[in-house]
Amino acid sequence: MDEIIAEGKTAKQLRKEKEDRIHKTIRLEIPDRVPIICGMGYFPGKNAGVPSSAAYYDHETWFNAYKMTLRDFQADLIYPQMPSPGKAMEILQLKTMRWPGYGVDEYKGHQSIEIEAMNSEDWDEYLSDTANYMLRKFMPRTSDKLAGLAKLPDLAGLMGGGGAQMLGMAMADPDVSLALETLTAYGKEARKHMEVSMKFSQMMQDMGHPTYFQGAAMPPYDMISHSLRGMQGTMIDLYRNPDKILAAIDKILKRALSNPMPPPSENGYIRLFMTNTRGSDDFLSNKLFEKFYWPSFKKVIETMVERGATMCVFFEGNFTKKLEYLLELPKGEMIVRLDTTDIYKAKEILKGHLCIQGNVPSSLLQTGTVDDVKTYCKKLIDDIGKDGGFILSPRSSTDEVKPANLKAMIDFTHEYGVYN
Repeated sequence: MDEIIAEGKTAKQLRKEKEDRIHKTIRLEIPDRVPIICGMGYFPGKNAGVPSSAAYYDHETWFNAYKMTLRDFQADLIYPQMPSPGKAMEILQLKTMRWPGYGVDEYKGHQSIEIEAMNSEDWDEYLSDTANYMLRKFMPRTSDKLAGLAKLPDLAGLMGGGGAQMLGMAMADPDVSLALETLTAYGKEARKHMEVSMKFSQMMQDMGHPTYFQGAAMPPYDMISHSLRGMQGTMIDLYRNPDKILAAIDKILKRALSNPMPPPSENGYIRLFMTNTRGSDDFLSNKLFEKFYWPSFKKVIETMVERGATMCVFFEGNFTKKLEYLLELPKGEMIVRLDTTDIYKAKEILKGHLCIQGNVPSSLLQTGTVDDVKTYCKKLIDDIGKDGGFILSPRSSTDEVKPANLKAMIDFTHEYGVYN
């Protein structure tokens, strides 16, 4: 029998109550109160007085920091900074990431670094033989220790015994051997970490916190802009190689739609994460958005919803000028999480169509007072949440916020955000 852990309820009962509250709100029904979703990130380190680097190198300390924090910060869904295998990650020496204790101050957050691992001249090769290209050209550019992969032979030509001989000769090359040894060493170290991740996830479940996401489905354009060409390269190619960009979007879209759906939560829900960054007003005009971003993004959303998923979409930056596009998406089937978008304009346009999540400024949580936070949350609840369809949350990162302010945001919403 489950142990009673809070409010006279078991962890299983709390998980169901929280998931049901969230999904009732997404369906535009009126729940018992305004739900709260809160990304925790590295905040538990700050709250417990331990460095962020513990997430990578001292997993027991990170486990305890989260356990201590989650007792007092009772949001309906928590997005954690999972413990990560820092030692394994160091082996790869990727040029695309730095984290606390490795290139970043041990008390700060991680950093993603965009490099131009794909050149504008590479489009035809990428489009015609993606697997070969990613292994033999793209991946070698992401780490000097993987540079030897560029010396591997064309995989399509490895036929018969001659192919095995050709591959064996290539693997004997010192640079290729180094790349393979690096990947093997990383894999062995990373596999040890699987037990840590399972323990952390079980701890959250045992404390009554549902798993936030069962998987992810990303906008094809963002996959190109973030991970393939980088922002600068993509923006150049919007004008120099627009047909190549569109062809790549189609290729990525087909692959994304062929992926199997993850299993649902214990209560029957499938939540998929998506972040929309490079489609914002800050990066794309509506004209470019309609051509390069919207069609594939819309297709991903519609397909995942048809398959039974709820899309939890973080519209990073400012999407105010693009809000009316969202009226074309399935009603009551997704979360529209807002960053700097005008949330009042969003309510005006999306009311009765899509659930809005947001958008307490991280700057307010970091520099304001408890009363400032309560006043801001009260206005959001009164103005945006009065008819339902609203989930309160911070705009973005909580890594540096004051513990008293984050607690005030959550506790005040519990008390004041009750529907009559």
